[in-house]
Amino acid sequence: MKINIGIADDHQLFLKSLSLLVSGFAGFHIVAEAMNGREMLDKLAQLPALPDILLLDVNMPVMDGARATEAVLKLYPTVKVVALSMKDNDATIIEMLKAGCCAYLLKDIHPTELEKALTEIYTTGQYNNDASNVNYRRLLLQSEQKQTLTEREREFLHLACSDLTYKAIAAKMNVTERTVDGYREILFNKLNVQSRTGMVLEALRRQLVTL
Repeated sequence: MKINIGIADDHQLFLKSLSLLVSGFAGFHIVAEAMNGREMLDKLAQLPALPDILLLDVNMPVMDGARATEAVLKLYPTVKVVALSMKDNDATIIEMLKAGCCAYLLKDIHPTELEKALTEIYTTGQYNNDASNVNYRRLLLQSEQKQTLTEREREFLHLACSDLTYKAIAAKMNVTERTVDGYREILFNKLNVQSRTGMVLEALRRQLVTL
């Protein structure tokens, strides 16, 4: 078994240390190293054979992990891209998975677990270590649910982004004030906010409404 690996990380000491570690695993070979996503793309274009697995740091200058993942998979869809990060927050994990990563590994992963993960990714195309509390399907489902609004929820959100009172919004929507309160609580939950101001700002950020 010969598994070719590419690694991109903007911290040179970590990059070299990880390359040395992975190359010590039986059957693994480092074929490309880069300090950012752009540099990795340039190196991939020059390789005689693509890496089987590409480890990409999430935070890199010039081209970060998410943008690099999308660019790599657009050009080389057979490459298995794996996110590598110190961050384990839901938003970062979701961003990398949506970009196309097949796994998300934390940088403090034990070498034995890393070898197991890379072997499993090479064999099955994915890796999900529940012990690390990174439940991919749960996160993606939650993300999709939060992004999906019903027509009435969108109508309420649009009106809530105006200077109308909740009582006036209820009259415009021809519903009771209690129903409007329900829409408000649903939107607070879906947008992960705690106030009307936060709801408006988050709706604008996600481009759910325009002013």
